[in-house]
Amino acid sequence: MPAGQQVEVDEREEIVGRVAAIDVAKASGMVCIRVPHAAKADKRVTTVWQVGSTTNAILELADQLVGEGIERVVVESTSDYWRPFVYLLEARGLVVWLVNAHDVKHLPGRPKTDKLDAVWLCKLNERGMLRPSFVPPAQIRRLRDYTRLRADLTADRTRHKQRLEKLLEDALIKLGTVATDIFGVSGRAMLEALIAGQRDPKMLAELARGRLRVKHAALVQALTGRFDDHHAELARMLLDQIDALSGQLDQLTARIEQTIAAIPAATPPAPAPGPGGGTAATLHAGIELAGSVPGHPDSDSVDPQTGELLATPLPVVDRLDEVAGIGRHAAQVIIAEVGLDMGQFPTPAHLVSWARLSPRTIQSGAKHRAGATGKGNPYLKAALGEAATAAAKTDTFLGERYRRLVRRIGKRKALVAVARSILVIVWHLLADPTARFHDLGADYHASRIDRDRKTRNLVHQLQALGHKVTLQPAA
Repeated sequence: MPAGQQVEVDEREEIVGRVAAIDVAKASGMVCIRVPHAAKADKRVTTVWQVGSTTNAILELADQLVGEGIERVVVESTSDYWRPFVYLLEARGLVVWLVNAHDVKHLPGRPKTDKLDAVWLCKLNERGMLRPSFVPPAQIRRLRDYTRLRADLTADRTRHKQRLEKLLEDALIKLGTVATDIFGVSGRAMLEALIAGQRDPKMLAELARGRLRVKHAALVQALTGRFDDHHAELARMLLDQIDALSGQLDQLTARIEQTIAAIPAATPPAPAPGPGGGTAATLHAGIELAGSVPGHPDSDSVDPQTGELLATPLPVVDRLDEVAGIGRHAAQVIIAEVGLDMGQFPTPAHLVSWARLSPRTIQSGAKHRAGATGKGNPYLKAALGEAATAAAKTDTFLGERYRRLVRRIGKRKALVAVARSILVIVWHLLADPTARFHDLGADYHASRIDRDRKTRNLVHQLQALGHKVTLQPAA
């Protein structure tokens, strides 16, 4: 037998005795169950039937599956049609797996019908060849609804603002070329005056506040146009829409904060006595996670009885807010998308892979190349992308990581790498409720270089260019 290399294989080859599968659609679902034959030991009975996707029909299906002694049900994640089946069957006490449609593709060369798809899905379930997708608990799903609606309404408000800017361009008003934000205090006052009937550019320019007042001459030129009554009518409608959406966004933000505060896992645990609050520091991906950070004014408190340092407990949003690039809104989105229980993701690599922030490795023969990261969760990737962009501009370890990578792999890949590092930090903070983030500083790598090796490399480069190098230690 030729010598080979042992590899780790995900062992999921057990045979589940009594299984069910559901191929869902909008108005119905095709159900398949496979159970042992009553008389023949080596034979299995396959039954397929169709059920409606209404609540009463699914509850009746749940009773049937419980009566059959089904050990596990798999549901294919088709659009949002899977939700009633998964939620109601789980509530009945059944073990339900939501599986990715990409993992259950039907074999080519065979007919494709809903009935055969359900049978194929059931056979895969029976042989343990599927992996369950992450379905957050009810509290996190509720939080997701709020954060995702806030993101959608924010996009709607941005579109209305863009429509208003386009309307001003049609009226020959160039306010956006002078004012950084035409919806700020000064810009809003000018827009309201235009809608009210004021057309004198000098009078409009007098409404400027703050630093915009020094641009009076440029404002007069920008506000000279042909803004008429029909522009005023349309601008009023758009501003009302923007104001209404702003009010709804404020309401959603308040509701999000209340929802997170109501989750028990989001509240800080009691500080544990002992040096560092009993939490060991972990160095990973350029960040230090510790219950107590020496010299950090906000992280330590002293036990008045023992004099030992205690970790100051913080809510989860505040702990995530300490990470460079992550603000409170981004922290709320991250919690809503990944949850608070890192038992779903045994290691940071599992979470990074689930978020599609690690490139796939494609190997064929002697060729190795990196594949695309994939789509992933759009809300999570948007929040991490914004956090990475903000962190790249800071004088922190993450900012220096971006600057080190961007010269070699380009801007987009460097931002993805920083987003991945942020998600690794998030995993550690969520996995340990007492952990606190402590940035290692922008000079972390520079202070740990091998000076002799660096000197030799620079000398060799100069010699390769034809120079004779003589080193003299500095005084």
